[in-house]
Amino acid sequence: MTLQSEPALVLFSGGQDSATCLAWALDRFARVETVGFDYGQRHRVELDCRASLRDGMGKVWPGKLGEDHLLDLSLLGQISDTALTRDAEIAFDADGLPSTFVPGRNLIFFNLAAAIGYRRGIRHLVGGMCETDYSGYPDCRDDTLKALQVALGLGLDRRIVIHAPLMWRDKAATWALTAELGGDALVELIRTESHSCYLGDRGTLHDWGYGCGTCPACELRMRGWRDYRRSRSSP
Repeated sequence: MTLQSEPALVLFSGGQDSATCLAWALDRFARVETVGFDYGQRHRVELDCRASLRDGMGKVWPGKLGEDHLLDLSLLGQISDTALTRDAEIAFDADGLPSTFVPGRNLIFFNLAAAIGYRRGIRHLVGGMCETDYSGYPDCRDDTLKALQVALGLGLDRRIVIHAPLMWRDKAATWALTAELGGDALVELIRTESHSCYLGDRGTLHDWGYGCGTCPACELRMRGWRDYRRSRSSP
């Protein structure tokens, strides 16, 4: 079967990367479902952004957006002593990893997504992981996802395909992909409705979107947006 005839399940947090991946999947698959995870993240406001993003994209790709699944993973927050699940300073640890790293997060996310997919007849899983322009999380690496794809396929005795369309794109290229998929209207939807700020700040709308403007996620998004805009204005 071709991608256009198959369904997909997107790991959809409400952030820029997952929103772009949702658009990418809607452009390629016959039906697309979404799954989000509430694990006690400080920036839980991202989950509140999911509905408006889904509504907006449903209008761009009518009839293709399927069921949404939101899972309670509060246990992950309970066992994770990180700056994403605690009121702690965002800094780099002695091993070079940022204090926002939640150990095992993406491994757990994909395992649960695969279980949902198994039940619903979906073998294509889509995530916004990237190791070109990211915070150094080891569970975002291409090798991690390839190994996980093999393990899930063996464990479920079913062919599982993990797609990471942003893996080798920086944030500027991610904005460019958004424009390619849905034009300026989709760029504006993701700019204003998605959320990346680790501190959950939605009080100020910058040219690149809402956020505190100083946390690592905001800095990445800001730099990517401005590089993207410069590339658009270049002759």
